[in-house]
Amino acid sequence: MNILFRVDSSFAIGTGHVMRCLALAEMLKEAGCAVYFAMRAGPGDLCDEVEHKGFPVLRLVYEGPVVQKIDAKRTIEVIRQQLPSLDWCIVDHYELDRCWEENVKAYVGRMMVIDDLANRSHECDILLDQNYYQHSQQRYHGLVPPGCRLLLGPQYMLLRPEFYEAKKFSNLRNGQVKRILLFFGGSDPTNETEKALHAFKELDGLDVEVDVVVGKANLNRFRVEQFCREIGFRYHCQIDYLAELMAKADFSLGAGGASMWERCFLGLPSAVTIVAENQRRSTEDAAAYGAVWNIGWHADVKSADYADIIDRAMASREELKHMSRKALELVGSTKEYIVHPVVEALLEG
Repeated sequence: MNILFRVDSSFAIGTGHVMRCLALAEMLKEAGCAVYFAMRAGPGDLCDEVEHKGFPVLRLVYEGPVVQKIDAKRTIEVIRQQLPSLDWCIVDHYELDRCWEENVKAYVGRMMVIDDLANRSHECDILLDQNYYQHSQQRYHGLVPPGCRLLLGPQYMLLRPEFYEAKKFSNLRNGQVKRILLFFGGSDPTNETEKALHAFKELDGLDVEVDVVVGKANLNRFRVEQFCREIGFRYHCQIDYLAELMAKADFSLGAGGASMWERCFLGLPSAVTIVAENQRRSTEDAAAYGAVWNIGWHADVKSADYADIIDRAMASREELKHMSRKALELVGSTKEYIVHPVVEALLEG
């Protein structure tokens, strides 16, 4: 079976879309599928990293903001030239919708969409939304064609193998905070990392270990590295052991999106900053469930707010124990499948 992913990363988009596609790609490769990526080569792309993982990347020319008909034309060109026989195209891109999908679908067997916005129509055979939402079954009503198979909820979460491994060593937290993890996504376009680091400088005599994680797409990473060196925090850039750090941490400051669910999967209590509009609803619903603390919209969050939330965590042992329990209850039951249900759906056709 031949499968093409159409996904991008950039300084503005971030790296989350590519990372969750890579998780699925690894599972499909293990199931015997031939997997390819079509990605725009531009500022902050992860083309080299995807190739380093062993997947061929068909580079599309970066032409500024995405224009769907042009992007569809470019994608069709590489399909016709290099992948004449495709069973599935999997698209994970907020700037592409039914317009793009209708054009490309004529050149592929079937179409799968990964989405979590539920704000535009799609022409697809399968739609995956791995996030938790209250009343999730109604979100895509009228947005997908009749007969489209909906895979909704954390039971379909795309996790890399290291998270299942880390799960073996990750338990319900006891509420004590001795180690804190800072990770606001691979690109952190709103620079929450530095805000949080300044918060630690405001807190005198705090006896904790701190791990700070950034990606290569973070434009402020060199400044963050210097900051960490000055205050004695561990700095990690573009790592493949994030799950291990999450398992070892007692509390985390981070963004919404995929990494929020990864923290929940490992029972890690966290305070979440909403750094993109698409994270708002899922973060609010997870907070309402009791699985995270919602700090709020990034533009309203200051270093002093991070200092306050760190103070709160240090003094809220029972709250953190409860949050860890609720996080595991929400998504922590996700098991390591012999065949992941998303892979199973694709193989079934």
